[in-house]
Amino acid sequence: MEKPFNKILQEKILVGDGAMGTMLIERGLEAGRPPESFNLEKAAVLEEIARQYLDAGSDIVQTNTFGASALNLAVYGLEERTIDINRAAVLAVRKAVGDHAYVSGSCGPSGRLLKPYGDVEPERMFASFKVQLQALIDAGVDVICVETMSDIQEAVLAVTAAKDIKASVPVMATMTFNPTPKGFYTVMGVNIPDAAAALETAGADIIGSNCGNGIENMILIAEGFKKCTKLPIIIQSNAGLPQKRGSDFIYPETPGFMAEKSREFVKLGVSIIGGCCGTTPAHIKALRSMVDSMQRPSTV
Repeated sequence: MEKPFNKILQEKILVGDGAMGTMLIERGLEAGRPPESFNLEKAAVLEEIARQYLDAGSDIVQTNTFGASALNLAVYGLEERTIDINRAAVLAVRKAVGDHAYVSGSCGPSGRLLKPYGDVEPERMFASFKVQLQALIDAGVDVICVETMSDIQEAVLAVTAAKDIKASVPVMATMTFNPTPKGFYTVMGVNIPDAAAALETAGADIIGSNCGNGIENMILIAEGFKKCTKLPIIIQSNAGLPQKRGSDFIYPETPGFMAEKSREFVKLGVSIIGGCCGTTPAHIKALRSMVDSMQRPSTV
C-alpha cells in the first residue's frame, strides 16, 4: 500500500478480510489438527486464500497465526517451531498480496489461563507472546492484530509485548463479547468501557471487537466503543451464529445481508470493517462494494 497504516486510517475506511478457519476446513484441515500446521506443509494454500481475499477487495489480509503463540503450539508439540510457523505465514501472505494490501499478523489467545484462574504466570505468557510477535514483526508485517480476547489481562500482555518489541508497529486489539441482561461482556466478565480503557492504556492504536456475534449485535458493540474511545475502531463480525444442518454447521448471514447492515458501521465512523467466522471472499466483496459506495467523498 502507498501509505503507512496509521496514516491511511486517517483518510479512509479500510476493508479487512474474512475467516481463515472456514477456508482451511474447505481445503482439508482435519479436526484436531492445528490450522497453523498448513504454514509449514501447505503454504500454497495460504497464498491462494490471501489472493482470494485480495481479489475480493481486502485492504488488510491476515496471517494464519491465530494460535501460533509458543504456549498454544506446545499443545501440539510445535513450540520449537514457533518462529518458523509465524515467519512462513507472513511470507505466504506477502507473496500473494505484494504491496497491494497490508499484511496483518494475527495473535489470538494462548489457550491457557492466567493465575489465579489458571496455572500460567503473567511473565510466562508475556514471553510466549513475545516470541510469536518478534517473529511476525521480523518477517515484515505491517500491523499486529491481537484478537478474539476475553481476558483483558491477556490482551494487555500481548499488546504490551508487541509495543515492547517495536513501539512504532501499529497494533489492533479486539475483544469478543457476549450479550447479557446488563450489556455486552466477555466470558471473563469484561465490559466494553473497561476493555477500551485498558487496551488504550496498553498502547493499542486501533481497538474493537471480532467474533462471537452476528452483524446486528456487532452494531451495538460498535456503538458502545464509540461512546468510550476516540481511537479508531475495528469491527469483524461473524456471518451470524453457526446453525447445525445435518452433520455440518452453517453460518446464516449472506454477503448481501451483512453488507447492507454494515452501512451502520460507516455511519458510526468505524475505521476498519471485516469478517470473522463464516465469512468468505463473497462477504468481503460485498463489504468492499458497500464501503466504496459510502466512502466519504473527500477521502477517496
